[in-house]
Parts: sequence; structure tokens; C-alpha cells
Amino acid sequence: MPEKPPFPAALAEPPDGLPFPAHDIATLETADGYRLRAAFFPLPKGQNARGTILLLQGRAEFIEKYREVIGELLGRGFAVATFDWRGQGGSERLLRNRKAGHVEDFEDFQLDLDAMIAEMITRGLPQPWAMLAHSTGGAIALHHIARGPSPFRRAVLTSPLIGIAGPGGGVAGQVLSRLLSALGLATWRIPFGTDVPRTQGPFEGNPFTRDRARYTIMGQWLEAHPGLGIGDPTIGWVAAAFHALDRFAQPGFGRLGRTPVLMLLAGADKVVSTAAAEQLALDMRNASALVLPGARHEILMETGDTRALFWAAFDAFVPGEEI
Repeated sequence: MPEKPPFPAALAEPPDGLPFPAHDIATLETADGYRLRAAFFPLPKGQNARGTILLLQGRAEFIEKYREVIGELLGRGFAVATFDWRGQGGSERLLRNRKAGHVEDFEDFQLDLDAMIAEMITRGLPQPWAMLAHSTGGAIALHHIARGPSPFRRAVLTSPLIGIAGPGGGVAGQVLSRLLSALGLATWRIPFGTDVPRTQGPFEGNPFTRDRARYTIMGQWLEAHPGLGIGDPTIGWVAAAFHALDRFAQPGFGRLGRTPVLMLLAGADKVVSTAAAEQLALDMRNASALVLPGARHEILMETGDTRALFWAAFDAFVPGEEI
């Protein structure tokens, strides 16, 4: 296990100089002993909150990346809680190579989520609670909901990881990752993988967003604060992801869940499978899906027109309490 860095880690200085809203940084400890960086954004003193949104990021992301979204949620009257998953952002890494994205089992992420829920309860964050989860965070949120009763009244998922897009999500990728993991190579980087975060590539042809300005900001965060970023996943992460995705195909997945789910899907997603998410929404009794035409994977980092569609759907689906 790598040496533990000092905690808590403050939010990094914004590269564009625009400040974060007022917030509190905390360290969470999971049941298996990992430390996570969490941030809590209350409404201004004297303003009653409509509720609390728990923001769950995707793989290789970090709290700072969602500064704009956090501000928009606060502007809607919601307090915001968020944290970095184990192995990324300002949370504790699992390997000595801090740039390798690794997890042994996706169920470990449920321990991260459990630690955050416990902290939210301790802090007495304003009710009702809802989730806003992206990509890998969406898969983790769905597994949480499938357990049964949840403290979250609604869950909005953007581009949830239900299936992997392209050839990498096929049978060959599944068999190879599981075989190599079984042979003891779980902590090795995927073949041809790199330590460089994918969002630091050129804008042209990127699979994440059509918005050049937001893509530029993503890269600037990592250029200014490289310690926040991670590169490609390990073989073990990929194998664990396939095991997690298998659960979605099990008969009756999600029948114990009571939390209504809205999946907002990217019409031009080349990272995760939009078709797989649409099918799961049909199979689950409490889920629905809406495809945003032309959108790439990172809906919350997309163009203004796509984001306007997202926020219209969010506002209609997440009730909150009247201020």
C-alpha cells in the first residue's frame, strides 16, 4: 500500500482564479481503512435549502472539476455534498503508482458511499436528498439503489456506466481482463495504457465534449495540479468493472430499489454504451431514460444547448422542498 499523504487535502487553487463557493473539507474513513477527501457546500447563511444533492463523479475525476455544476446546484437552492472515490482526486491511492486507476472490486466503492452517507447523517444535511452521478458514479449509484431502501429520494445519472462502448466492451475484453487478473496481473496497466489523463489530449476528436472552453478548463486543472489526475485503469479495474456490469444483466436487477432514477444519456457517446443504459432503464421498474442528441460522454461539461436540456430535465425530476 502506498504511503498515506497528509489529510485533509484542501481544494486546489483554480487555474482561472475564479473562487469556489464557501465550503468545508473533511476526511472520511471507510470501513476498510481508506481515507477519502470530501467537500460540503452549504447555502448562504439565512437561506433555507431545498434539499441536498450528493454529487458522484466518474472514473479519474476530482471535486474541482465540478466547480461550475456545484455553483449551479447552489443557485437552484440545493446544498451540495461530494467526495473523491478511493484511488483518485484528493483521496487515498491504492497503488504506489499514484497515476494508475485501480480498484479490486466495485463493491469497495459502496464502502466509500457508505462513509459519505454516514457523514451526511452526522452533519444533518438538509432533506430531501438526491443523487447526481456521472459514468462510473452512475453504476455505483445503481448498485446502491438495488440494495433496497435508500436515503435518496431521486437519482439523476449522466452517461451511466452500464456497458462499455466499442470493441473494448466485447467478450474478448472481458475474457482477457479476467484471465490476466486471475494470473496475478491485476495491478498492471491495461495494454498500451498511459499515465497521462485522457482529458489532457487534443480537443479535436476527443470523446468527452464538444465545448472547447470547458475542455480547456479540464486540461488546465491537471496542468496546474497534476496530483489530482490519474491515467488509464489497471487490468484489475477493468475486470472489476465487467463483474459489476454483469449484475445489471441479472433478472430482476433493481427490483428491491424504491428510488426513482432518471438516466440522461449522450447520443454520441463513445465511452459507455447508450444502448445498454436504455435497455436497463426499460428493465427496471423505477427508471427512465432520455437521450440528448449529439452529446458526447461528459454531459455536464457539454455545450450550452445540451446543458440546458440537462438542467430542464433535472429541474422537472428532482423535487426538493420549496424555499
